[in-house]
Amino acid sequence: MPVSAYIQAALFVVLNAVALFAAAGTVQILGFWVYVAIFAAAMVASFAFLDPGLLRERMRPGGQRPPLALRLFTAVLVLHWIVAGLDRGRFHWSDGVPAWLRAAGLIALAAGYGLALWAMLVNRFFSSVVRIQSDRGQYVVTTGPYRWIRHPGYLAGIMVIVASGIALGSWLATALLIVLSLPFLLYRAITEDRVLQAELPGYRDYAARVRWRVLPGIW
Repeated sequence: MPVSAYIQAALFVVLNAVALFAAAGTVQILGFWVYVAIFAAAMVASFAFLDPGLLRERMRPGGQRPPLALRLFTAVLVLHWIVAGLDRGRFHWSDGVPAWLRAAGLIALAAGYGLALWAMLVNRFFSSVVRIQSDRGQYVVTTGPYRWIRHPGYLAGIMVIVASGIALGSWLATALLIVLSLPFLLYRAITEDRVLQAELPGYRDYAARVRWRVLPGIW
């Protein structure tokens, strides 16, 4: 991986911390430190354990700049960090999230990142966009979490989206991220499944064996 990729990842972790603590006007919110630590650990684990080809694909899918939708998704993520910081540290609009629920949110956040990492470890075609990667020899992956659901990455994304604002202790940040991000994620899951069934050899048979797309027993 080029050095610029490591620098970009490090800067994103720094952006996470700055957005939270600068907006809050204080560094004395323990939950924020735990949140940043989980986020940083997910970044470090990705660079330490994932296939370099996958990392390149995720950062520049098909060798191209990430599409506008992904950049907007990142902007919403940063915005909800800022809102959470303002809520918890300065204005207290909706920061009455109980301590036990904030702790549960942090656990769910870590679990979501862990599930995403597991899916990426077994699936080197876990791109950041919907595309058939014939240039990388894409095939159907049926191991790891793909034994039970067809899109564990989207389940991980739902876990992170729902848990993030709760972990930060802000109902407003929670609502903001869910409303602005969850519909996009669900649309992506539906679109990707359709594309894979239409264009990836063997995927239709796999989908017939593994019934659930994202939520076992539900969808």
